[in-house]
Amino acid sequence: MTAPFALSIQDLAPIAEGTSTPDALAETIKLAQLGDELGFTRLWYAEHHGMPSIASSVPEILIGSAAAHTKSIRIGSGGVMLLNHAPLRIVEAYRTLEALHPGRIDLGLGRAPGGDGYAMRALRTGGGEEFSNYLSEMLAFETDSFPADHPYSRVAVAPGGISLPPLWLLGSSGSSAQAAGQLGIGYAFAAHFSHTPAAPAFEAYRYGFKASEAFPTSRAMLCVSVVCAPTDEEAQYLSHSQAVQWALFTTGEQRRLMSPEDAHARVLTAQQQGIINHQSTLWIVGSPETVRDQIMAKATECGADEVMVTTTIHSYELRRRSYRLIAEALGIAPRGPSVG
Repeated sequence: MTAPFALSIQDLAPIAEGTSTPDALAETIKLAQLGDELGFTRLWYAEHHGMPSIASSVPEILIGSAAAHTKSIRIGSGGVMLLNHAPLRIVEAYRTLEALHPGRIDLGLGRAPGGDGYAMRALRTGGGEEFSNYLSEMLAFETDSFPADHPYSRVAVAPGGISLPPLWLLGSSGSSAQAAGQLGIGYAFAAHFSHTPAAPAFEAYRYGFKASEAFPTSRAMLCVSVVCAPTDEEAQYLSHSQAVQWALFTTGEQRRLMSPEDAHARVLTAQQQGIINHQSTLWIVGSPETVRDQIMAKATECGADEVMVTTTIHSYELRRRSYRLIAEALGIAPRGPSVG
């Protein structure tokens, strides 16, 4: 059976206990090449700060690295936390990536800070500024549309002669969906951590959609968390790493991703167990057949054009196996060997 939607990857570049940050970054290339070979449509990197379990703090560096080691898969940000950056810098960075890898880059934008209050202050984010202001400024730089009397009208954006790659707006509720539709850009819904139903957001996005050059038609993406193994039992066992990591993170304890053995042995508080019980209802965990059926059901329920999968497993090898099993279960066509 071939899925009626495109299938993509989100990579948080997890740092597992017993490994190093260079190991985690080397793994981003291995996963990118595997995704390219297996036929995944795109691969996105998130922006997170101050988290010892995640090596993805500067998406554009990972994007450039992955694009240089692959040949067909689209590579992008999922997403750049725009409030952390001067809009001009984002325009210049992603124009540069587009110039280096034409037709293969995506620019996904998020509203969240990607870290706690301390990280936000260290990043010198514009406290009190609205995301919409940052987005408007970024688009004005891209289209050279500042009023003549605006001081930024004198800024020559470099590199010139290059357009930004296709834009996507990330969201976990309906508020950003309508904005994405009106801008004529893609929309990605974070169903891997949001309990809000995706269907109303997609409906609002499509209802207000205005076609653009990059998006002649609407493009709604559902982002889900999946752990896949040959059996339901093994997948459930491996998923304990993710479950305990989420509980510890939510209650303020930061550490690298622990093994499933250590996760099973961890004594949790009642609050932490409650967090797992609540959040795990969003995760898809099981054998290829179980995972296929649940992804199909979620995508069909909201009418997703594309499904993006994020997988958190302590073993990098078993994490790659999970993506391979998902691709096979949903019948996407492999492309063959990627570039070295």
